[in-house]
Amino acid sequence: MTNLYGRQWARQELERHVGDIAQLGGVCRLSYREGRQAGMELAQFRTGTGFNFNVSLGQGMDISLAEYQGQPLAWRGSPGDVASTYYEPQGRGWLRSFPGGLIKTCGLTNVGAACTDQGLELGMHGRIGNLPAENVWVDGAWEGDEYMMWAQGKMRETTVFGENLLLSRRISARLGESKVWVDDVVENQGAYSQEFMLLYHINLGFPVVAKGSQLLTPPTIVVPRDGDAEDGKAFYASFHEPQAGYREKVYYHDVEPDDEGYVTVAIVNREHNAGQGLGIYVRYKKEQLPRLIQWKMLDERTYVVGLEPANCLVEGRDRERERGTLSILQPGTTQQVHLEIGVLPDNGAIEGFRAQVGI
Repeated sequence: MTNLYGRQWARQELERHVGDIAQLGGVCRLSYREGRQAGMELAQFRTGTGFNFNVSLGQGMDISLAEYQGQPLAWRGSPGDVASTYYEPQGRGWLRSFPGGLIKTCGLTNVGAACTDQGLELGMHGRIGNLPAENVWVDGAWEGDEYMMWAQGKMRETTVFGENLLLSRRISARLGESKVWVDDVVENQGAYSQEFMLLYHINLGFPVVAKGSQLLTPPTIVVPRDGDAEDGKAFYASFHEPQAGYREKVYYHDVEPDDEGYVTVAIVNREHNAGQGLGIYVRYKKEQLPRLIQWKMLDERTYVVGLEPANCLVEGRDRERERGTLSILQPGTTQQVHLEIGVLPDNGAIEGFRAQVGI
């Protein structure tokens, strides 16, 4: 059944009221016409609840703009959406095409700081999030009494004499629900074992992040990345107004999973909209993404909190190798990842979420 406008609908009953499902929601393809975005394609999703988001088909099939009933959910960086033509892979050039957005994928052969690993120079956060998708399929269809919509495609990170990693991605949503699923499969199609690093840079912004907002997690062990983070460790889960000159703080979390192996965390703002409340949750399998990195950056304009499930930390591949924690993907093998992100539209939903997750 489809839950819309306060009631449950069977497909036949709902279709009697409209000539085209697009009246209620759906997904379509669009493209930019000018500037650094020119030629870049998007898949625009509308779920019928007011939860709308764009998938950047030309930039790693990541989710850029996201909103709920006109309220922004994700922080947007000053570069905005940038076509892969303008990607600068060296050093910190990644930041010049970092749009923020609900999801920015990092990897597949480096995550975090630019570094030199075994003589190979690796740029910040890797290449995958700036590769355009191929074999793209954007569509929607009824599955019984539920209408599903999706965008799927493939991004290949490869070079002669080096890696050959294929990321197959499917992003899907359901009419009448305010959540999105990301299902990824990474396959090593090369002849040799390959270093494999993967992080989902989920960038939450105002008004979800605001003075008085809170990070909610099950029991977690929190380790500051450096001295700046150590100074604010006692306040890692709380947030304040934008502060000029704020120095970013990064925390490494070891979060306790539930009985099914899932980690579920959220950022909530109970005071939003005169006390109505608003929040976002993230749910993923700890076995697939054993790390959770929290990026707390409360500067003016760069006012964002990142919740970043990953299979690594963010200090670069050389440091991951030194620690003995670098993941290796063998030839012909795959790694699957399932990720869910959803809206908590009010304080009732926030309290229901807390009870369900046991926070």
